[in-house]
Amino acid sequence: MSIVWSVEERIAEVVFDVPPVNAFDSATWLKLPGIIASLAVRQDVHCILIRAEGRGFCGGVDIKEMQAHPERITELNRGNYLTFKAIRSAEVPVVSAVHGFVIGGGIGICGASDTVIAAEDAYFSLPEIDRGAMGGASHLSRMLPLHKVRAAFFTGGKIPAEEAWRLGAIEKVVPRTELRAEARAFCATIAAKSRKALTVAKEALNGLEERDVDRGYRWEQGFTLEMYMHEDSQRSRDAFVETGGAAKF
Repeated sequence: MSIVWSVEERIAEVVFDVPPVNAFDSATWLKLPGIIASLAVRQDVHCILIRAEGRGFCGGVDIKEMQAHPERITELNRGNYLTFKAIRSAEVPVVSAVHGFVIGGGIGICGASDTVIAAEDAYFSLPEIDRGAMGGASHLSRMLPLHKVRAAFFTGGKIPAEEAWRLGAIEKVVPRTELRAEARAFCATIAAKSRKALTVAKEALNGLEERDVDRGYRWEQGFTLEMYMHEDSQRSRDAFVETGGAAKF
């Protein structure tokens, strides 16, 4: 179980390898912001690449932890918020290279990133409505149109990589075996540029956004806490842990 990072040729590469599904507990989410922030300020880093090993990019939060310890919701919320904020506010561009499932917190990572490159088998999903939680729409709204986001949020459905690419959320879709090479090649194009130019460009682009995605996510998290306090939320977590499916209401 690990999250490792390395720096080579001006590219910082952060790799998730947390079996079985790269779903992070609250402690792991609280570590991620420091990792991203420390890499972003290094003068030998011009671009950050986030990718994963295993079955999928990110399974979001560890539902089993939340089922057993619902009192940790505030720590989890803080870890999520600070992770996504660290990615979006990083001095240098951040690229996410995704495969398999991109769920919950994985959406937040991608939505906070500057660019997403996806393997052909990747899909995006916000199953929070079936897990007794809320959150994720603020970051998915950086990637997809409003009504597509709402449809995905209300149904907990999947958005395949090709569909996300068609809607402009993804820079390119590549074969799974070529994902890392394609992502590093894309990052290399960025990394070859002046670091000063990249940091100025990142600040300018963030300032051009019409809404504050971090504030929007904090708004959502208030409803996550409200949902967690309802009995339906615990029923949803229990059903997921016991059967892997959604609770019946």
